[in-house]
Amino acid sequence: MSGRSQTIAETLTRAIIDHRLVPGCKLGERELAEIFDVSRIVVRQALIRLADDGLAQIERNRGAFVARPSMQEALEIYDALTLVEQGVAAQLSDRLGPAGWAELRHHVERQRQAVAAGNDALADVLGQEFHTVFVRLSRNKVMQEIHAQLVRRTTLLRSLITADFDYCNLLDDHSRVVDLLEKGRLKQAMDLIDTHHRTVVRGYIMDREVFPELTPAEALAPYLDGKADGATTAVPLARPAKAPGDAATHLHIHLPKKDPAPASRASTKKTNRGLQS
Repeated sequence: MSGRSQTIAETLTRAIIDHRLVPGCKLGERELAEIFDVSRIVVRQALIRLADDGLAQIERNRGAFVARPSMQEALEIYDALTLVEQGVAAQLSDRLGPAGWAELRHHVERQRQAVAAGNDALADVLGQEFHTVFVRLSRNKVMQEIHAQLVRRTTLLRSLITADFDYCNLLDDHSRVVDLLEKGRLKQAMDLIDTHHRTVVRGYIMDREVFPELTPAEALAPYLDGKADGATTAVPLARPAKAPGDAATHLHIHLPKKDPAPASRASTKKTNRGLQS
């Protein structure tokens, strides 16, 4: 994939995470090529990348669309996350040293402070990052790649309303998993990981009318100068950094003539509860 295709794929991913490109939204090659001022071949490569990550569906003779997740798909994604993290737990229980346990506890403490301060957005981000740190400490690159792809699949579920979770309970799960593993109580830790993910996935309520449907030009407008209400920097894309010496990628993007539609009130912190996994 070219540098431009990767940048476009990441921009589209951000727009999906931020609920601006909603499930079922048409991702027309010609329109996107005009917005990003690139060829349709470059756009097609980006759309294939999104399809590989489960964020888009490419249909013969119809084109590409933002994927429409089902509850069954959500269950399967979280079942897969559970299996990966249980495998990691088995490794950490035997191999992790004092520095690793300290890093996990420090992350839990940061999340606890965010919850205490009522900063739900930060608590969500830190809750997701806990799992990424957890898997990274296994030092298993293949496991990390599989986990990162599954996490990207959960980004599409963010365009659904979620039930109101008890953040303290989810935070306590993270703390208890660390305690159990450090004490060598692997079976209990693995059971808790399973229960934790099941609690999260049960919070999803399928409602396609939560966020306003924008045209691709309206949806992508806030990202043209790298700003999107601060949301694009809040959720990492779980992509590896560029290797030293890689050339920077510059895109020429056409702004729409009108301002993008305001965000729906449904995107307030109440509807975003439970997004940590």
